Amino acid sequence: MPISEEASGKKRLVVKKLFARQQHEGFGAVVRRSIGRFELRYFDPFLVLDEFSVTAPAGFPDHPHRGWFSLSNILNGEILHEDCEGHKGVIRQGGLQWMTAGKGIVHSEMPSSNATGTTQNKGLQLWINLSSKHKLVMPSYQEIESKDIAEAEKKGVKVRIIAGEWNGVKSKICTRTPTMYLDFTLSPGSKISQHIPLHWNAFVYVLQGHGHFGDARSQHSTAAAAHHLLLLGLGGDRLEAWNGSDSGLPLRFILVGGEPIGEPVVQFGPFVMNTQEEIDQTIDDFENFSNGFEKARHWKSQAASDLGLF
Repeated sequence: MPISEEASGKKRLVVKKLFARQQHEGFGAVVRRSIGRFELRYFDPFLVLDEFSVTAPAGFPDHPHRGWFSLSNILNGEILHEDCEGHKGVIRQGGLQWMTAGKGIVHSEMPSSNATGTTQNKGLQLWINLSSKHKLVMPSYQEIESKDIAEAEKKGVKVRIIAGEWNGVKSKICTRTPTMYLDFTLSPGSKISQHIPLHWNAFVYVLQGHGHFGDARSQHSTAAAAHHLLLLGLGGDRLEAWNGSDSGLPLRFILVGGEPIGEPVVQFGPFVMNTQEEIDQTIDDFENFSNGFEKARHWKSQAASDLGLF
């Protein structure tokens, strides 16, 4: 029987709090990286969490990946995605794209032609590791428009169920690495008590407002505002969070959890494998357009070509 968001049990407390500072990535893009930086290289199974902001013509032109999958969650604006396999589409505000890079992909993520030079295209991108048995699967996509994302509301709490379920409402997304991803908005005075599988790693990232996370009935709570990542400790099966702000502003945050893979991780930029030998082979495959990168030999994205980047 599914456990509801009101499940009882020991509470998870915050064991580490990080502020995601701005840094430059890609072509003129700005990101706030919280996972994948020197203080937090890896949080099994999570490799990278970026809160990004791009204004045309900035973006993330043609680049490769292998060995993991990503979620792009567009908060504002539109992002055009193109890849060497021939997949092309626009991820619009509120929309999602789960991309399994698997065996190999070369792709581009740039503001769409509808985005002007004044539009700030913002979003979150999460990289999630794949187990060794799935690292070389064929690339694939799951894409959902904002209107088709499962949502629920109860007692001042609104939830977008991106992966997993909340209060009996389930996401349409299937993930090879078991994952939950819930986008909460809490009105002032509202509270959640959210179940998390006991042995999963989990974290919170605050997008808007100011909230408290931990145990509402004791002194063991952590206050956090926008752009803060909160790592949750193990030993409990639920998180309490509440909006105690007197400003009248909502609190928005994501709660993400995943089943640890427990395998060695060797990363070289956009390639994530289990051994150095596999990384060396991946670099060789990419440089020689082989074993998954064949279609990248003569491919350039239209967005990068229009900008004269390649």
